[in-house]
Amino acid sequence: MFDALARDERLLLLRFVCAFAWTDLEVQDSERAFVLRLVKRLELGPEDASEVETWLHIAPAPGSIDPKDVPPAHRRTFIEAIRAMMYVDGEVDAEEREQFERLKAALLA
Repeated sequence: MFDALARDERLLLLRFVCAFAWTDLEVQDSERAFVLRLVKRLELGPEDASEVETWLHIAPAPGSIDPKDVPPAHRRTFIEAIRAMMYVDGEVDAEEREQFERLKAALLA
């Protein structure tokens, strides 16, 4: 699923995942662990991994997560990764669900 992603697409995916972790204004330990596992699975280098860790401390800028930037061939992968982030902490509130549905609609439009 992730093998087809180029380096910049992997970083974009993680930017979306981290931004979604901030939906409730707090990154939970389980969400942080999920992101770090994803960084390893995506085989990012130390510099890229450090950038991702920054996004776990400070939310990515809203302008850096435009659904139009996601290549059509990878939109399903992005949706599934973000869905996994949504459920990793065991709590899905109405705001998270609404944000996910909006993002999903934008990616599948």
